[in-house]
Amino acid sequence: MVDSIARVKHIRVTPQKARRVVALIKGKQAQEALAILKFAPQSASEPIYKLVESAIANARVKADRDGEYLDEQDLYVSNAYVDEGSTLKRFRPRAQGRAFQIKKRTSHITVVLATPVVAETAGATTKKASK
Repeated sequence: MVDSIARVKHIRVTPQKARRVVALIKGKQAQEALAILKFAPQSASEPIYKLVESAIANARVKADRDGEYLDEQDLYVSNAYVDEGSTLKRFRPRAQGRAFQIKKRTSHITVVLATPVVAETAGATTKKASK
């Protein structure tokens, strides 16, 4: 089983908007997730598309390093989440010398890809546990 993680930090997308896009791909196959993200109208879909591509490349490199076979069609998005990053605070001049604060929010996005567990190895572990 190959797990690969890809992260991007301090990306200039609000977490609320990024979570809407991440919810579209959670649990889907990696290639299907790329197709969904390619045609999603949200602006947050482009950096998440690049992140899923990076996670696929990470899985390929990890499998080559460990000498394992990896079929990219088997990869699926096992977990994807968005955390809130630091907020950039800016000020906008208003009437009569006042200033209004503008908060430019950032996100930390994480995508975890995995291959499904083979049923034979899962059955072998339950036999050992029952003895």
